Amino acid sequence: MDYGHPLQLGVLLPATTASVALAVRAEELGLDLVALPDGDAGHEAWTLLSWVAGRTRRIGLVPAPLGTTARPPAVVARAAASLDLLSAGRLTLALDGEPAGALEEVVDVVRGTWDAAAPTPLTYRGEHHRLSGAQRGPAPAHTVPVWLSADGRDGLDLVGRAADGWVIPTATTPAALRDGNALVDVAATSAGRDPREVRRVLTVDAAATLEELLTAVVGDGVGTLLLATDDAAALEHLARELAPALRAGVTAERERRGTAPAPTRSSAVRAARRPGIAYDAVPAALADHAVEPGDARYASVRSTYLRGGSPGLVLRPGTAGEVGQALRFARAQAVPLSLRSAGHGISGRSTNDGGIVLDLSRMNGIEVLDDAQRLVRLGPGARWGEVAAALQPYGWAITSGDYGGVGVGGLATTGGIGFLGRAHGLTIDHVRAVEMVLADGSVVRASEEENPDLFWAARGAGFTVGVVTAFELQAAEVGDVGVAQLVFDASDTADFLTRWGAAVEAAPRELTSFLMMGAPRGGQLVAQTTTVVDSADPATILAMLQPFAQLAPLVGQSVQVAPYAAVVATPEAAHAGQGEPVTRSGLLEHVTPRFAADAERLVRSGHTFFFQIRAMGGATGDVAPEATAFAHRSANFSVVAFGSSRRNLDAVWDGIHHHTVGLYPSFETDPRPERLSEAYPPAHLERLRAIKRRYDPDGVFRDNHDIAP
Repeated sequence: MDYGHPLQLGVLLPATTASVALAVRAEELGLDLVALPDGDAGHEAWTLLSWVAGRTRRIGLVPAPLGTTARPPAVVARAAASLDLLSAGRLTLALDGEPAGALEEVVDVVRGTWDAAAPTPLTYRGEHHRLSGAQRGPAPAHTVPVWLSADGRDGLDLVGRAADGWVIPTATTPAALRDGNALVDVAATSAGRDPREVRRVLTVDAAATLEELLTAVVGDGVGTLLLATDDAAALEHLARELAPALRAGVTAERERRGTAPAPTRSSAVRAARRPGIAYDAVPAALADHAVEPGDARYASVRSTYLRGGSPGLVLRPGTAGEVGQALRFARAQAVPLSLRSAGHGISGRSTNDGGIVLDLSRMNGIEVLDDAQRLVRLGPGARWGEVAAALQPYGWAITSGDYGGVGVGGLATTGGIGFLGRAHGLTIDHVRAVEMVLADGSVVRASEEENPDLFWAARGAGFTVGVVTAFELQAAEVGDVGVAQLVFDASDTADFLTRWGAAVEAAPRELTSFLMMGAPRGGQLVAQTTTVVDSADPATILAMLQPFAQLAPLVGQSVQVAPYAAVVATPEAAHAGQGEPVTRSGLLEHVTPRFAADAERLVRSGHTFFFQIRAMGGATGDVAPEATAFAHRSANFSVVAFGSSRRNLDAVWDGIHHHTVGLYPSFETDPRPERLSEAYPPAHLERLRAIKRRYDPDGVFRDNHDIAP
């Protein structure tokens, strides 16, 4: 009997402080798991396991097993989810309790608590445990396996119906193990499960021989072996002598028999799969980090900052080669493909319904390549707040957007209109080279010297030609900056907007200002500006801000000197957008009185709840329009309006649209094809189509603004 589980070898240590060093050594020796017993005479196992998690990076963590009699199951669930998140998905939850009925309720409550994607609070009415409207979550970092320690007919029936693993009681004879396996298998089959979904876990002592261990795996169906010891020599013997021979013996025997591998997902997860995706054909290098609709992690990856999504599969590659595998797999599936760096994009296009999302969040490295040249390498999944924090000790910064949660990939392939824009230009103006995976899965480097056509496209329309897996950018010398939050009574809205726009254009390029307005309240409109001055000198900052302070009556003000990293700090909350974002965007050369009057009508219409104008100009205009795919270098301002109704927002935007000279693709959700010609003038669009014909003739990258070959 062999259920085909990948062999796991671990160690069961006593709950003492000395075990922490042994756990670290077990990881160094390549073992898979470290388990600590509950109720041991030493330290409290759960606390000690958290310490082990902090001292290790890879090895799996197991409470072996955790007693549930005196622990509320919702508390157990939240503690387990927290440890799994802190350890980056390394926890297996082993549980014990009497009777079987009570243990089953614990499993129900634990899994129900982890189901953070459920739309309603958790209510449970059991004989032993009850909950009424309990808050769900947090969701763990991965689908945490739940192992149960049980014996007897009722206990083994529960294991077969509900568990991911059976922790075999100590002193179980080979005959009892075979009988127990049979009972678990019958229960699993009766519940519509594959018996191979249940991993068998056996604890052995240091006297166990290689032959006994091999028989346990390929003869008795054991998939996980834990050596119970507190002896470093026994640990070394297991890892250095027994483990290599055992793994080789198991592999050889399985090849001889043709043993089928155990399923990687439970029947419950497989039942949630969407049509059109060959889930079982996901490349092995991607399978461990892939997220399906039935996985616990799905709630944290399904949606973006503004858009609710329900993709059929989220692939999370960690290298450029894995991105290539993901693209080749996705191209073979008859479902949509979306690309995501961090999921903040206003357009919301980095999720979908029933398709595949290629999520680059694991590719989040930040590396200094050359101190003298201030050259840095960024992964697309890094967030700009993290980049700012990493560069701050060097006295450097790279201009980005206005929010630290924005991912590097989406912004650095489209433009990057940020708080340092007038001083240092767009983000794309600092890109010196990119590593890109093309539609066929091949990896190329693009710069002014290598593949210059791709490099040109990558700076402004990178989303349509490939997946950028690394950026090389030149940072600027930026120390502390002045940050002013000014709140105005903008009741005379048109006049205020005109005066603000003129003040921006007259200001030194070290100053960049963003203006935000919401819907009027009681007929009154309030405008808030965030203005950043690239200087740490208070006198310089105040002198540059003085013209703005005189624009209209101030109802609030705050001015401080702070590191740029503090201006774009990174939030911790996961994206959980709902619905579909509705925005319109445009680029302006000037805030003219006519534009300002039309903008006032737009804001007062009630059809936009958020209206923003971002200052551009300055260094942005130093770059020739034909130098990058981003063409609109004459624009001094970017405008965006958010609404709740496509029809209503379009109707009022049409009254302002004629003032614009183009649009910024990342801020635009209008799907009509004419938006494409506004984002890219004819010569730029013709060049992009030629590049598209060469590198993506099948239109693989079309979920964003679709530039047809």
